[in-house]
Amino acid sequence: MSGRIVVGTSSWADPGFVAEWYPRGMPARERLGWYAERFEAVELNSSFYAIPDERTVARWGEITPDGFRFDVKLHRLLSRHSAQVDSLPPDLRERARTTSRGRVVLDGELEAALADATLAALEPLSGAGKLGPLLLQLSPAFGPRDHRLDELASLVERLVPHPVAIELRNRNWAGEQRLEDTLRWLSEHGAVWVGVDAPPAEHFTIMPPIDAATRDDLAYLRAHGRNVEGYLHGKSVAERFGWRYSDEELQEIGGRARGLAEEVDEVHVMFNNNRGMDAPVAARRMRILLGQDPGPPVDAAGAQLEMG
Repeated sequence: MSGRIVVGTSSWADPGFVAEWYPRGMPARERLGWYAERFEAVELNSSFYAIPDERTVARWGEITPDGFRFDVKLHRLLSRHSAQVDSLPPDLRERARTTSRGRVVLDGELEAALADATLAALEPLSGAGKLGPLLLQLSPAFGPRDHRLDELASLVERLVPHPVAIELRNRNWAGEQRLEDTLRWLSEHGAVWVGVDAPPAEHFTIMPPIDAATRDDLAYLRAHGRNVEGYLHGKSVAERFGWRYSDEELQEIGGRARGLAEEVDEVHVMFNNNRGMDAPVAARRMRILLGQDPGPPVDAAGAQLEMG
C-alpha cells in the first residue's frame, strides 16, 4: 500500500494569501481555522524569524482539527543564515556573541540553547500530536567547499525524536560524486532529504529535482515555482517565488510525490510559490489531481482557478 500524501503551503498568513485568497475582511484570528478546513498541514514560516510564544502555539493547536500537522521551519540562525540579536529569545540575547556588524555568532552552546527553546515553545503541538518535521532550510553559503554535513549532527541529535527535514540550497551537495555521500549522511543521522521543484537552471543556489527517501516514515517535497529570473534576482518573496503552476506541472510534482509514497509512510508536499494566491490555489488543485477532498470551496475567483 502506498504512503499518505499530505499537501499544504509554506505559511498560512502570507500577505498575498490575505490580500487575494482569504474572504475579504476575515479577522486574522479566523484564518488558520479556515485554512485547516482545506488542508491537512502547513509550514510555520514565522519561526524562521523568531521562536513563537508558547501560548500562541497552544492556541494554534486548539483551533485546528485532530490530525492537522505543523511543519516548523527552524530559526534562521540554526540554518546558518545571518541573524540579529533581537531575533533570539530575550533570555539568550545576553549570552550571544556578535560580529562587528551585529550578526550573532553561532556556537555549540547557543545552538543547543536555541534548539531547546524551540522544542519548549512547540510542546503544545507535540503533546497534541500535531507537530510535524522540523525544517532546516540552509543558507546557500553552506556548501561542501567550506562546510561538512557533520556540522549539523549535534543539532539533529538535539532535536530527537522529532525528524529534521534538511533543505540544502547549495547545488554542490548534489553533484554526481557527492550525492551518494550526502544521502548516506542524512540516512545515517535520521534526517529527511528535502526534494524541490525549482526553476530549471544550473545556478549553484538552485537544487536539481532529486527525490530520495532517507527515512522509512517520511519524505519531503517543496515547490518553489519555476521563475528563473525571479528566483535569482528578485528582491521580494513574490518576485522570487511567484509562479502559477499549470496542471501539467502539478501532475509532474504529483508523480514525484506518488513515487516517494511507494517508499515511505508519508510524503509532505509544500507549496512555497508565495505570490498572491498562487500557493494555495496550486496546493488545492494538487489535492484535486491526487483524488483528495480539497475541503469547502473558496470564493468564485479562487474556485475558478482551482478548476484549471
